[in-house]
Amino acid sequence: MKSTSQFSPSSLKYKSQVVFTTQGIKDGFIKCLPLGIGVFAYGLVFGVLAVQSGMTPVQAQLMSLLVFAGASQLMSLELWGPQLPVLTIILTTFVVNLRHILMGAAMRDWLVRTGPGKSYFSLFFMTDESWALSVREMASGKKDAAFLLGSGLCIYFFWNLSTLFGASASFWIDRHLADPAVIGLDFAFTAVFIALLTFFWQGKHQIPVWLTAGAAAWITFLLLPGKWYIIIGGIAGGIAGAFRK
Repeated sequence: MKSTSQFSPSSLKYKSQVVFTTQGIKDGFIKCLPLGIGVFAYGLVFGVLAVQSGMTPVQAQLMSLLVFAGASQLMSLELWGPQLPVLTIILTTFVVNLRHILMGAAMRDWLVRTGPGKSYFSLFFMTDESWALSVREMASGKKDAAFLLGSGLCIYFFWNLSTLFGASASFWIDRHLADPAVIGLDFAFTAVFIALLTFFWQGKHQIPVWLTAGAAAWITFLLLPGKWYIIIGGIAGGIAGAFRK
């Protein structure tokens, strides 16, 4: 297997057909287990906060089963109430998830070769964690696109299991642990994303690209409301990377 330092999606040439196998699903699920355990921590927080925000445990579970978007679900809790601002939730969710345009484009070499049914089904389960793992797999030359589905299913399993535990235990937690931040669970989300960055580190020559993306995201964060800093930072980093080559 090539090291991640050889990662260069644009240089990949898929001369043979991309496959979609059961073994690929298994490999993706197993390799994603460490990340799934990390997701379990902040899924637990979501379950607790969802019930504290006024949802029933069933509603919290249905949201995790049908929406399956951690950042969007946590964001929607801030707007949850008797009078739901539906349009605001939809627009905010759209902005938060604009990054998936870039993420889907990065997976193009696999997705365009597996057919629309398998591709769209896999994309429903695509998360930041499973995407990062799959991009690394694709960059190493692997051609089993089912890896994306398997790793996504792993995150889906842990996210929903933790929602079940968090929502079910919310009554006990409300009495004994009203604020999950007391034991650091609120940092789990950030910790997982910091760990994901290590997948993409290719060496010091990348520092200017990372700094460009970070600076653009920070300036956008200061100037614009919402989550536009995510997409602006991603685009700025992409442009800087293109010029570096």
